Amino acid sequence: MSAVPARATPPASEPTAGRLLAAFGALYVIWGSTYLAIRFAIETLPPLLMASARFLITGSLLYVWARSRGAPRPTRTQWKSAVVVGGLLFVAGNGSVVVAEQWVASGLVALLVASVPLWMVVLDWLWGSGLRPSIRVVSGLSMGFAGVAFLAWGSGTGVAGGHALAGSILVVFGSLAWAGGSIYVRHADVPRRPRLWVGMQMLAGGVLLLPVAAAAGEMARFEWAAVSLGSLLALAYLVVFGSLVAFSAYIWLLGVSTPARVGTYAYVNPVVALFLGWALAGEPLTFRSMVAAAIIVGSVVVITSERPGAGT
Repeated sequence: MSAVPARATPPASEPTAGRLLAAFGALYVIWGSTYLAIRFAIETLPPLLMASARFLITGSLLYVWARSRGAPRPTRTQWKSAVVVGGLLFVAGNGSVVVAEQWVASGLVALLVASVPLWMVVLDWLWGSGLRPSIRVVSGLSMGFAGVAFLAWGSGTGVAGGHALAGSILVVFGSLAWAGGSIYVRHADVPRRPRLWVGMQMLAGGVLLLPVAAAAGEMARFEWAAVSLGSLLALAYLVVFGSLVAFSAYIWLLGVSTPARVGTYAYVNPVVALFLGWALAGEPLTFRSMVAAAIIVGSVVVITSERPGAGT
């Protein structure tokens, strides 16, 4: 999952092809690889505590960096917005991902998360702009939700028997929460500095995850002696590359490229995650998962490629 799109400052000069290629590569590969990194991190780290640590560290770094560069102190109203959005995105959204990856393959989790644009269309219609989806969008929605159902209720979805379906459903509800936070932020009072705003969201989400982790019994079960070097390296990767490097590339691209091109990460990341899980973690790459990938990714392409103002 990625951060909510934020305002970006136009570049002072035309970017080179090499910089564009590197930035898009970071967006596609790094964000696509975070699902596998989460799987490695939670092998010996409690899922919710790991997520809390990730967002507290990253959020603190982004917040301090933005404030040191002259970003104004956030208002109380802006902090309230950060708490709401951080709760929806990083507690309900990302929290569902880290918990579900205990039972569901990382690549398949990424495919289920690809349903976020589908939920955003539905929520925007019902409680956002109120604009009725076109026939093209409705067709894409139907195709996308069919792909999600085909994947979630299919055999071989996870790695832990009966927990697999529960984990898949959890990810779907988490994707719904992420979409809700993305719709909410359009009407919220937020800072104009993207890094400051995302740092606030992550700080709020990291703090909110702590009582959730405690309620799940993770703090009582946690033992430092049991944590492996691999899990710590995976957490470091999520902080440095998954959040700081890839997000910086994302913010830069928002200022030098079109939203449609930048938004292509939404349907490239799941495919990257699926193949990385298969190549590096031995996760199953079945015919069913490949068909589901084609259906879900295709539906997102159909919806996001529609021209504004297209007829119904």
